[in-house]
Amino acid sequence: MVYKKQASIVLYTLFAIILMYTTVVLGHYIPLEMPSILGMPPTGVWTVILLIYAYMASTIPVTALLQPRDYINAWELFIGMGILIIGVLATGLFKRMPMVAPAFNLHPAGAPSMWPFLFITIACGAISGFHSLVSSGTSAKQVSNEKDALFVGYGSMLLESALAVLVIIACGAGIGLAYASKDGQILQGIAAWNAHYASWSGAAGLGAKINAMVVGSANMMATIGIPKFIGIVIMGVFIASFAGTTLDTATRIQRYIIAELATDIKLDVLANRWIATGIAIVTALILAFATGAHGKGALTLWPLFGAINQILAALALLVITDYLKRKGPWFWLTLIPFIFMIIMTIWGLFLNIKDFVASSNWLLVVIGAICLLLSVWLVIEGILAFQSCSCHQ
Repeated sequence: MVYKKQASIVLYTLFAIILMYTTVVLGHYIPLEMPSILGMPPTGVWTVILLIYAYMASTIPVTALLQPRDYINAWELFIGMGILIIGVLATGLFKRMPMVAPAFNLHPAGAPSMWPFLFITIACGAISGFHSLVSSGTSAKQVSNEKDALFVGYGSMLLESALAVLVIIACGAGIGLAYASKDGQILQGIAAWNAHYASWSGAAGLGAKINAMVVGSANMMATIGIPKFIGIVIMGVFIASFAGTTLDTATRIQRYIIAELATDIKLDVLANRWIATGIAIVTALILAFATGAHGKGALTLWPLFGAINQILAALALLVITDYLKRKGPWFWLTLIPFIFMIIMTIWGLFLNIKDFVASSNWLLVVIGAICLLLSVWLVIEGILAFQSCSCHQ
């Protein structure tokens, strides 16, 4: 409507936001229970549906779906963060909410060393490889003026860091207001935090991590009159929408990469957007169903996500360092972070591979070894690139 009919962006933004939150609330009262189909459990059915969506969304123009969907999702982010900030302030003011998480917990049971794993676990705030791909693959197509790139790129990282602070408050304080333990008890204070974070294994897995944030946030939102069950739905959709926006963006970027590789090796037929996207979707489908009809096969690779993401981040820093070296003396601004990031990634990968060998997880051993070789390759490429541009141009 905005692009083709010159409709009021304010009016249609308001309409979209109201419609979006109406469906979110209705989702609690009228939940959609996905049935099993052809012997495939609901998670498998959803996986197929989402992959079909990703194929369609990543082949049509950015302005047709990705951009308007991201725009509406951005408003969900702004409003969700705004509600959460008000909830934090109100809970702190009226309930004197304490930070129940201990200031230091240096040796939790079963946890790996903080060095280097801290730097390949927090993988989306200060620096993220996936974000560097998005900034070159899709953000560049949506920024109307090159001068806006700093505001959009750096501003996005600042906003994500602000969200990280809210997540820390939710997991470290909000969870202490009320937490249902596995045996059905409602715990409060440090007991609630300990029930969830008593050990490294107790809080392991994507579901457990998300649950702590959702419950803690809903507890604080209840202080300002939002029923906890509605708060849980709002925050659940809040998090799921991030995954949803990532899904087709990642597919689109993978299509670009496949097309570029196909062009380089003179297989132009594979560079076709429909075929390149099909390759991306089919390989994802194989991975998802490699461990069964539940479609959760990709979770097998989750232990390597942080390290692989930070290899991409190091690659982005390497490219920028090479560019800056050719332009002037300021290349050290990205050279130092590159050195730090690549050391932490190689160190973390090496320790992970040792653990995978000990547990006979040969799939992760092979993939981890490949990633380790890629990291070493990055170092070699960095040294060669650095030597080849000794003079400023």
